[in-house]
Amino acid sequence: MVQTRLHFTAGKVEADSIFAALEMAFEDEGLPLAVLEVDEDRDVHEVSLYADGDVDAVEARLRDILSGLSLSKPIEREVLPDIDWVARSLEGLKPVRAGRFFVHGAHDRRKRHSGELAIEIEAGLAFGTGHHGTTAGCLEMLERVVRREHPRNALDLGTGSAVLAIAVAKLAHIPVLATDIDSIAVRVAAANARLNHVKALVETVTAPGFHHPIFGKRAPFDLIVANILARPLMRLAPEMARHIRLGGSIVLSGILDRQCNAVISAYVGQNFRHVRTLHREGWVTIHLKH
Repeated sequence: MVQTRLHFTAGKVEADSIFAALEMAFEDEGLPLAVLEVDEDRDVHEVSLYADGDVDAVEARLRDILSGLSLSKPIEREVLPDIDWVARSLEGLKPVRAGRFFVHGAHDRRKRHSGELAIEIEAGLAFGTGHHGTTAGCLEMLERVVRREHPRNALDLGTGSAVLAIAVAKLAHIPVLATDIDSIAVRVAAANARLNHVKALVETVTAPGFHHPIFGKRAPFDLIVANILARPLMRLAPEMARHIRLGGSIVLSGILDRQCNAVISAYVGQNFRHVRTLHREGWVTIHLKH
């Protein structure tokens, strides 16, 4: 079936408000919605609504909703071809090697080499599978940190697909708390933990920030890994300091090269010591000790 993507841009606050209104308005039809950050520095977010059938009627409703929010946005259309996206994702999801880790889809299981730590991720849920420079950088850094420090209690904050939590569990054979603010991501994380036979070690929880009681139960952590974005990581520095054990390590990514010094400064201000920065594909992964 051919779909049409109706899309426009807005600032984050506007985009969140519009998304909530559209979600309620189109709940019965089940039309897919998405918000994508296009430019963090300029606060540009793209809101998309995927429609089929009477696209003109859907667009008219969309304009009414925007008008009700006292907003006027130029709405663009993109006609999407009828593609088997699962098959397409299988074609495009190539295996990735990062240190000892081999991240792959089910179709590439046979490509695993002897001695590699294989992590299998569902092809249709490819965000955070190791293909982005931030995740691959984290995997390389985690191998170094775990090998040298032998942590006993770890946290993967903003877990996404849980590839990092799975990596720590497979490498260190220790309990890992994997949290995310997105309940769908948490369901994906739990499924991937089961798929990789580490469900007994990886606990998945939907938790916004550090306010959930699970952190009080599981902290302090010997190791925290967070592959998010630079600005949220900087805001989280005080909470990171409160939840990491003295002498513990944090591994941070989702950070552009030009943002590296600002992130390090935020953590140095919370009594962290910069140990190493790994550069990969325009992104950095930072290791700090408390």
